[in-house]
Amino acid sequence: MAFSGALTLSDLNDFISPSQACIKPVEVAKTSETQGSIKVDTSGSYYEVSQDGLETKLETATISLNDCLACSGCITSAESVLVTLQSQEELYSILKQNKIAIETNDPSTHRTVVVSISPQTRASFAAKYNQTPIQVARKLTWFFKNLGVHSIFDTSFSRDLALLETGREFVDRYKKALAKGVIKPPTMNTDASATGEGSGDMDVDSTAKAPRKRIIRRGAANDEPAVAVETESAMPMLASACPGWICYAEKTHGYMLPYISETKSPQQIMGSMVKDHYGSQLGLKPDQIYHVCVMPCYDKKLEASRSDFYSDLYQTRDVDCVITSTEVEKMFGEQGMTDMTVFGEMDLDLGYNSVVKDSSGHDQVLVGAAGNASGGFLEYVMQYASKELFGVHGVDVDQGLGVQVKTVRNSDFREVTLEMPTGEVLLKFAAAYGFRNIQNLVRKVKTGKSPYHFVEVMACPSGCINGGGQLKQDSSIPLKDWIVQVDQQYRNGVMARKSEENPVLAQLYQEWLGGVDTPKARKQLRTCYHAVEQNLVNPLAVKW
Repeated sequence: MAFSGALTLSDLNDFISPSQACIKPVEVAKTSETQGSIKVDTSGSYYEVSQDGLETKLETATISLNDCLACSGCITSAESVLVTLQSQEELYSILKQNKIAIETNDPSTHRTVVVSISPQTRASFAAKYNQTPIQVARKLTWFFKNLGVHSIFDTSFSRDLALLETGREFVDRYKKALAKGVIKPPTMNTDASATGEGSGDMDVDSTAKAPRKRIIRRGAANDEPAVAVETESAMPMLASACPGWICYAEKTHGYMLPYISETKSPQQIMGSMVKDHYGSQLGLKPDQIYHVCVMPCYDKKLEASRSDFYSDLYQTRDVDCVITSTEVEKMFGEQGMTDMTVFGEMDLDLGYNSVVKDSSGHDQVLVGAAGNASGGFLEYVMQYASKELFGVHGVDVDQGLGVQVKTVRNSDFREVTLEMPTGEVLLKFAAAYGFRNIQNLVRKVKTGKSPYHFVEVMACPSGCINGGGQLKQDSSIPLKDWIVQVDQQYRNGVMARKSEENPVLAQLYQEWLGGVDTPKARKQLRTCYHAVEQNLVNPLAVKW
């Protein structure tokens, strides 16, 4: 008999959906026409046993990232899935290929290797090895360059572009939503800001007629009503940096896609910068660069594998490989170096690194956006929109300046409001982490009862700092305490700076993108999403 049909995964730890099963069909060639039985040995290997007693070992099923993206059978990219081309082994292979190219004097097979490291990864290593983030950055630079990597960058740099672009996108959406009646304007008279007069809330108007452009059918049932939603004015705008959330929305709630920000994540903006801008500076084509990102989350592997981020012309991805913090630590052991504290240190590369000189002009200091450890999207968009839409300056969500911040229901759901002195709400934002909170948000948006203008959405409880690919704490440390330690290290010695204060961004917009909101800027900084058709007869029930 042929061994069928299904690869079962349970107890998945990527914070996407526990106890799901991947049911990607696996084709197995029949070894005989007669029926037999299946045997499982003590190692867990499967054997087909024919009627005459002959045992044939069955091959392990493998699932590529493209398989996972195309399948609607689950919503997770678990560590347990045997993914291809997304591990440290692939990086080792490229570095070995480079070494052979140099030895044989064959430049045609040599590729420039670039590694971009996330600030969440830095914080994870800093907490575990009792180092500062700048020490970790220098040590990782030393480690990777000793392996043969050419350049080490910091995704805090590309995050500045992501934040600025998200802020601009929100302001543009807000103005269009007002013009088209999707949301109600604040009931302010011309002297309201000065006199404190004026009343009324600024909530999403669920009764307003939405503009007709793109029809999205809400829900899986064909008899549910269709609601027209236009992306350019859809409210609330939902952050797009978390690939777990994007994958969930595409596979289970396609009607949510118009609400999601079109701005690429920091990882993918860095991919565009490295392959297009940096490559052109070096006189290299995109396929002559091998770009690796070190991330706190396994779902980032799925994000890098999206067809939207693949060049048919050069047959290469913007991000060729994603490895997690835990996989980098595994690399330490594979290189015979288990204690990071004894690593050497190297200065950070110039270019796409968020680093400045200290007051002495000698030592380097890391620079990063203010806000939470998931990227600070809520904080930045709030202060940017407050200034651009209402002329309110000095807003600081971290310090509670100019806004009201409150935790609702649990620590993973916060509300932030910009209010007039009279109490009138001008902007209402939220942060929703973990799928319990995401489900509540989805229900509110679906029924037109969401009171928010912008929501920062993250799949993992506590956000990116607690990603499934982060280093694990010692068993003696409670998880809650460990998250606090990593979060503190995220900010340790890092100088806060607004994205628009990055002196290189204006230059990038002009020299690389030809300006703001140009066709090239949209191509390199924006993306789109695709609802995955449900094609399963009996899809598994989702349990949260």
